[in-house]
Amino acid sequence: MKREDLSDLAAFVAVAEERSFTRGASRLGLSQATLSQTVSSLERRLGITLLARTTRSVRPTEAGQRLLETLKPAFASIDEQVQALTAMSTTPSGTIRLTTIRYPAKAYILPALLGFRRAYPNVKVEISLDDAFTDIVAGGFDAGIRFGHHVEQDMIAVPIAPDARAAVVATPEYFERFPKPADPRDLAMQDCINFRMASAGSISRWQFWESGRPLEVKVEGTLTVNDGDALEAAVLGGLGLAYIFEDQVAEHLGSGRLVRRLEDWCPALPGYHLYYPTKRQKTPALEALIEALRFRR
Repeated sequence: MKREDLSDLAAFVAVAEERSFTRGASRLGLSQATLSQTVSSLERRLGITLLARTTRSVRPTEAGQRLLETLKPAFASIDEQVQALTAMSTTPSGTIRLTTIRYPAKAYILPALLGFRRAYPNVKVEISLDDAFTDIVAGGFDAGIRFGHHVEQDMIAVPIAPDARAAVVATPEYFERFPKPADPRDLAMQDCINFRMASAGSISRWQFWESGRPLEVKVEGTLTVNDGDALEAAVLGGLGLAYIFEDQVAEHLGSGRLVRRLEDWCPALPGYHLYYPTKRQKTPALEALIEALRFRR
């Protein structure tokens, strides 16, 4: 392909996307007449009409639409690679946007930021808290943080915390009113605090491990919450039996404010991971933050 062909194809893409020679010319910094001549020259070389023109509108022909669908991802990839190469030659700077949930933000991200800020003063970090599973590409985020088993396979995932283990807990006062469960099936006799998943809108089932196989239990109770801090506050208030990750309540277990049951039944799950799209080049800023958060055994 000749160099002028690439330039002319870029001109066609601008007009086809904008559906206007005027807007396409403004986007490329060219005159409208020059852009019109460029596209016409491309059509003559290809021997096919790419744009249907009227006095009021411009739209791709069938052939033009096929060409546009081929060229758009190719040009986007070229642009991304150029930006990545440019970024490689600069020091970490700019804004990193993260989506996560409340506990890892409080337990892992914020404690790491003091040293990170001193090392990289030109990097800004924006943290968005959302219990729903956010599409980081559509949402304009650089990365997300969730449990490892929730990360989709087309993402690159980096552990930032050890494996997480669930805990079934309640206050000592609660167990004065209800028998202590010895088996997950005993939960039918308990007043359990349910957790509604923000992403799916459904009530989470409690996950256990029995004889090397997973066991899911649907529990009942008089209270349902959709926030991790609310779940912690509710169980500390004696409002029921909770299924919560042990890191979140380790201090309360140590002090005796909470009592744990079914410990041998509770599985260890992949801990929190920072993840980002496989097709997106890491900026120096994101690379630096990943190294600051990376969990090292």
